[in-house]
Amino acid sequence: MKNEPIQNRFVTTETQVVHSWAMFRLLRRFVKDPQGETFERTYVSTPGAVATVAVTSDGDVVLVSQYRASFDAFVLEIPAGMRDVEGEDPSVTAVRELREETGFDARSVELLGECLSSPGVTDSSVIVYLVEDLTAGEFQPHGPEEEAMQTILVPFSEALKMIEDGRLTDAKSAYGILLAAHRHPRLVR
Repeated sequence: MKNEPIQNRFVTTETQVVHSWAMFRLLRRFVKDPQGETFERTYVSTPGAVATVAVTSDGDVVLVSQYRASFDAFVLEIPAGMRDVEGEDPSVTAVRELREETGFDARSVELLGECLSSPGVTDSSVIVYLVEDLTAGEFQPHGPEEEAMQTILVPFSEALKMIEDGRLTDAKSAYGILLAAHRHPRLVR
């Protein structure tokens, strides 16, 4: 059986803004299904985000432990940030966010892919990059979560084990680290 794309026969008839805040919007979409019945769905709309699988010259992955209010807990993840500067190239945003969150700057940037954050709840996607040739710089935190953030360096092979054993459960982090390992086996020492 060939994996052919499914033709989208759902038609949006209207989209309403229910609420807006910061760079987010809660939208209500009215959709006509293939049988002609109309239904509605709500979701959060965002400009999207970027993330970096930052690998040091020693082969360590740069991770951050950051407080996330949605879970009322610290979450271990790769450095990431919102695409909050209109018109900025996502790769530039990724390197800027890495610098702000960890102090590391990167000279080598490679697109790994795009991960859908939670397609049943939001239209947000995360563009993930592999960044290497890092230099240490100044940490530039923005907001209380970043002020309390901790940067952790983990050997690449250990980051893979952390995904497997459940110590690293963030989707964009697993996606990025696994893609980087698949495309660049040299990273797994």
